[in-house]
Amino acid sequence: MRATLSVPDSPFNNPLSQITANLSAVFGTLPTGLQMAFAVMFGLVVGSFLNVVVHRLPIMLERAWRAEVSETTGQPPADDGLPGRYNLWLPRSACPRCGHTLKAWENIPLLSYLVLRGRCSQCHTRVSLRYPAIELVSAACAAGALVTFGATGAALAAFGLCAALLAMSAIDIDTHLLPDSMTLPLLWAGLIINFDGTFATLHDSVLGAIAGYLALWCVHWLFKLVRGIEGMGYGDFKLLAALGAWLGWAALPQIVLISAVAGAVVGLLATWRGRMRFEEPLPFGPFLAAGGAATLFLGTPLYQILGG
Repeated sequence: MRATLSVPDSPFNNPLSQITANLSAVFGTLPTGLQMAFAVMFGLVVGSFLNVVVHRLPIMLERAWRAEVSETTGQPPADDGLPGRYNLWLPRSACPRCGHTLKAWENIPLLSYLVLRGRCSQCHTRVSLRYPAIELVSAACAAGALVTFGATGAALAAFGLCAALLAMSAIDIDTHLLPDSMTLPLLWAGLIINFDGTFATLHDSVLGAIAGYLALWCVHWLFKLVRGIEGMGYGDFKLLAALGAWLGWAALPQIVLISAVAGAVVGLLATWRGRMRFEEPLPFGPFLAAGGAATLFLGTPLYQILGG
């Protein structure tokens, strides 16, 4: 059973209230299997879009940075070989090796990967397993949100949180960066969602945002004072603040514990197998995201265990 913290009533009106009513009216009469099938398909489609975000957003941010440098120095930016108009929507998806523009049937989530056996239809270059993996995890999150919260606005919000965490985790693994363009809107979204206590009271949500940021900020400066190195990135501060805004301050100890233990285990295993050096930094965002997702779906059983 999902353990949850008690959530008092709030005087604020949540914008999810109308969404919840509409979703319940539309899906409430549908068979459970049909609801689940729709959730899985929706999750796969969103996962396909997340793959675009993971690939293109870092390039877009680097382009913006180069444009600022160019404006400051008066020197034209270096040609990166990409079209002038490059965003999450344009140009159409293409093979990074041969430039083949994907046709509609080649862009069907998961199914196209299976039909093409994980290769480009033109140059036959192998497509990374990360693409179907993100789609499958996204589908699992959508199904988990439906099972946990029912056909409600809370389920839609929970899936939105998971989708953002999934995309940020993949970006952090690739670049060791957590973009402000994702962490800060996620923080504000958590405060808005909790106007009437969807996942935590508004009071606990604001405290969670403050405590989440300050907790890792202190770790960062403690490492810097003791060892002369940065033990935590600023993006990690903002991500934990966002999780605090979504789930409340009381969820933070469990999130930090899960992420710290998972990070330590993965880091030690990677070092033991020679995948990384002991002093090499490990992106912490994916572990914070895992701790946040686990707390979202399972509640805070840690408090029950510790409290007997």
